[in-house]
Amino acid sequence: MTGKSILSIGEAMVELSPSGQDGLWRLGIAGDTLNTAWYLRRLLPADWRVAYCSRVGLGEFSQQMVDFLTAEGIDAAHVTRDGQREIALYAISLKDGERSFSYWRDSSAARGLADDPAALEAALDGAGIAYLSGITLAILPPAGRARLIQALKAARQAGTQVVFDPNLRPRLWPDLDTMRQQIQAAAAVSDLLLPSFDDERDHFGDADPQATVARYLACGAGQVVVKAGGDPVIYGGCQGAGLVKDLPREIPVDTTAAGDSFNAGYLAARLQGQDIPAAIRSGHELGRKVIRHRGALVPQALATG
Repeated sequence: MTGKSILSIGEAMVELSPSGQDGLWRLGIAGDTLNTAWYLRRLLPADWRVAYCSRVGLGEFSQQMVDFLTAEGIDAAHVTRDGQREIALYAISLKDGERSFSYWRDSSAARGLADDPAALEAALDGAGIAYLSGITLAILPPAGRARLIQALKAARQAGTQVVFDPNLRPRLWPDLDTMRQQIQAAAAVSDLLLPSFDDERDHFGDADPQATVARYLACGAGQVVVKAGGDPVIYGGCQGAGLVKDLPREIPVDTTAAGDSFNAGYLAARLQGQDIPAAIRSGHELGRKVIRHRGALVPQALATG
């Protein structure tokens, strides 16, 4: 992979996460594509530009999100404003380290992030990598999804590498058939896919990770790396195929952002010259550290030593 600019596209939200003390919650800003951008910004050298493309409102919490991006070194120039809608909210619930979410996002301003084709084209112009997820697609109306996929196709033809995490969340889609069709349409314009096998098994019926690799390659994806929650990771595509085993497991405190951080660790390693097996191990190790802590963005997971 080459390029010095990454554009992450999606929805950032106000996050409420358990503080560990009864009745107390911690407020933050997070969201799957933002989480990956945040970790990438901290893993990559300063000469890399990491930008975020989304849409927020005009209120206090929307401004907090923009201020947060700026403070964290993430370019917010392509976060547009909506005079009618606001930033969304979600809360994390934990049971034995596994997380579930409650969302308040039906009127999220981010649903309009692809409303303006010219703004979308400007955001993608010159990006070395465009990163998005299935959640990015799921929150958009049908016309917005079509515009985004078309913009990604054009950007790819111009030299941008498209990286896509299917991140399957059926509750966000009108029905399973629409989800499957749109996920595979995005895969067809992607250079790299980073699916999670448990999602693909449950919602596409894949018998094993190799079936996931084969299906997405048949869609037109360039390379596929299948996350497996600590099980061996299978990968395949134009950059090679293989299996990475002996990945150490972790007893989780909170699995929020496990996949998002893996994606960042993997991408950062590849962008800095590591081969695919080494990058998989880098992504896995970062994910292991993240799930030892509560919340999506974990500075302690990036500490050295």
